[in-house]
Amino acid sequence: MSGAKLYGAVESPETMRALASLYEHGLEFEFIPIDLKAGEHKKQPFLSLNPFGEVPVFQEGDMTIFESRAIMRCISHIYPKPGKEQIFVEPKMQGIVAGWIDVEDHQFDPPASTLRWELVQKPKNGLATNEAIVAQMETQLGRVLDVYEERLEYSKCLGADKFTSADLTHLPNLYYLMGTNVERLFRSRPHVSKWCNEILSRAAWRKVVEMVEKAMV
Repeated sequence: MSGAKLYGAVESPETMRALASLYEHGLEFEFIPIDLKAGEHKKQPFLSLNPFGEVPVFQEGDMTIFESRAIMRCISHIYPKPGKEQIFVEPKMQGIVAGWIDVEDHQFDPPASTLRWELVQKPKNGLATNEAIVAQMETQLGRVLDVYEERLEYSKCLGADKFTSADLTHLPNLYYLMGTNVERLFRSRPHVSKWCNEILSRAAWRKVVEMVEKAMV
């Protein structure tokens, strides 16, 4: 892959998702930081890349893609790693993986992102946490994790018996929530806890964490 670029902000979960996919596939790319606090994502020239003004954006040649899950899916399909593919060519298996990616997007992400905002981002910005919202979102997330626990009892990972994009897409919110009291929701479910340990320890994800922690210094 030649001339690939990823525009984003390392602290952004969406950018972290795209970075994880790039590192999982061993791809070379240039990372171009976008200053969210300065509003660079809402101005030109960034708006010419994504008219919705959101990070990340992936570019290679004449291809420009935005939306982190679309970037993740695209990378997995175009640059499969022999023996370690994160997608399947066989339609039935790929349908299962795609289904769990959508589960993360529509079921896991809403409560997880709200909890990340209330427990991580608001305190960081000097704002008060809304405990009522936290309690509501914990209940909602707990119901999702009950489904995950049942799935992971007989499947090593969510999409299959191997790591796929269905697992990778969870990593950003897991990273932030594991440092909060919400971690207990994951640890109280043994199969979910084991799954978290395994995917959070992947070498590609550790590279993303290093970038995030370096940016925080």
